[in-house]
Parts: sequence; structure tokens; C-alpha cells
Amino acid sequence: MDNRAEVREFLVSRRGQVAPEQVGLPAGTNRRVKGLRRSEVATLAGLSVEYYTRLERGAISGASGQVLESIARALRLDDAERAHLFNLAQAASPAARPPRRRTSKSYIPHQSLQWVLDAITAGPAFVRNGRMDLLAVNPLARAFYKDCYDMPGQPPNIARFTFLDDRAHQFYPDWDAFAEVTVSILRTEAGRDPHNKELHDLIGELGTRSEEFRRRWGAHNVRHHGTGFKTFNHPVVGEMTLAFEGLEMAAEPGLTLTIYTAEPGSPSAERMQLLASWAASEYGNSVQAAPERTRTDG
Repeated sequence: MDNRAEVREFLVSRRGQVAPEQVGLPAGTNRRVKGLRRSEVATLAGLSVEYYTRLERGAISGASGQVLESIARALRLDDAERAHLFNLAQAASPAARPPRRRTSKSYIPHQSLQWVLDAITAGPAFVRNGRMDLLAVNPLARAFYKDCYDMPGQPPNIARFTFLDDRAHQFYPDWDAFAEVTVSILRTEAGRDPHNKELHDLIGELGTRSEEFRRRWGAHNVRHHGTGFKTFNHPVVGEMTLAFEGLEMAAEPGLTLTIYTAEPGSPSAERMQLLASWAASEYGNSVQAAPERTRTDG
């Protein structure tokens, strides 16, 4: 991916989402662009029109933190969008330290990490990278994502399952919302680690094979995805509404530990217990990392 193109398309997309009246400007009737004009963003950010125009065209290398903050405020960026803008600027800088690259090889979790995952018995627990590969799981997570693991000829990847497997539309009752989250996570990772070949290969595969992915990818939406509730329709035990927490792993930069759990005493908790019984019969007490998992980190 061309970083200059990424910068340009991101800033244009964010500018198009800010209505003039949101920032105290008259809407007018003669507007030829959606949202704000470049000149209006420049004024709101305290920049010259010429300088902002260069930035929006992708020449963001060397922009100071103060300038980026001014643009973020002018465009009313949320925390995730602001972080994405800073990531894009860092990636464009010739002085930036390039991300640590790894060859494609199996990811083997430390034994202690697998012990931690296996000790979580009330819900699915798994480690993923920014590419949404499932790198290490507990037995409940293996059972929870059984269809993701069953994709013919493919290692388990949540993004690939979401867009390329018809069963995902059953697994995710609100498929559109899950699809949006998935694309936003990949877009965020692409800004953070723009030179990762495995990530770009996945994005290229999804863009080639899925019109739904292409349309959402073009929106340039990003987000932080750390906590909340989701509803799933599991093929074995049925519908479950689960809370989730995503934890960045300090010892493994670029990896996230996610844990799902059901409200105690709820129907979802009962179904989770049924899934645990099914997982024990199918997979036993231990599930190791999937083979040929590729790690992406910066």
C-alpha cells in the first residue's frame, strides 16, 4: 500500500464526514464537496491552505505533533482516528524506525501463556494478532470458533472467516456490525504496520474475493476494540450474548489477549457450560496454537 495514498484517502474521508454546521460554519447551498472544504479545515487547524493541501495529498512526513493535533481537532477525530493519523505520519517519516519484521513461520506460544489460557475455563480465551489470526486458544475458544478452524485449506483467521465463509452470517446474527469491526481492526493495523507483507496479502485476498470487504475498506474507518458485548449464534449450542475484554500483551507487542464471558446465571452462561462439555468431548483438556500461524507486530 502507498502510504501517501493512505494519508490522502483517510483525510479526505474524515473531511467528508464533518458537516459545516458541526464546526460553526454556514452550510450554504453552493457546496461541491461533501463535508468541509480544504480551506475550512486549514482555517480550523490554524494552518495555511497551501500547507494543509500538501498534507492532504500525502506529504505528511515531518508534520509535527502539534500540527497533527490541530488537524485531529479540526476534523473532530475520535481517539482511534487520531492514533491512526499519528501512525500514518510516523510510517511516512524517513527517520522512523521500520517495524520489526518476521518471516512467515509457526507461532508457538510460551508454555506459560498456554497454561494461562487453559486456566480460563468459564469462557473462550484466545490470542490474536492485528491480522486477526488465531495464534493460541483455550479449549473453549477452539470450540467457539469451530467453523473458523474448519475452513478448508485455511488456517484460522477471523477476518477470512467473516468475509469468505457463508457460515459467518449465521454465527454473527448482526453480521454487518461484525464486518465493520473486522475491517476497522485491519485498517487500524495497516496504519500501524504499513510494511507487513502478510497483512497486505490478506487484505488483497479479501478485496479480490469479497465485494462487501472492498466497500467497507474504502470507507477508511478505524476503531479501538477493547471491551463490550456481542451476540453470537453458535452452531452447537445456539445464541449467546457475551461480554468481552481485549488486553494488549506487554510481553508480545502487537498481540491481543481476548476473553469472552457470559453473565452469571444467564441463559448464555448455561449455553457456555454446554459448549464447555462439548469442547471437553471434542478436544480434551488442552488446545495448542494452530499450525502455520503468522504473527504481525511492529
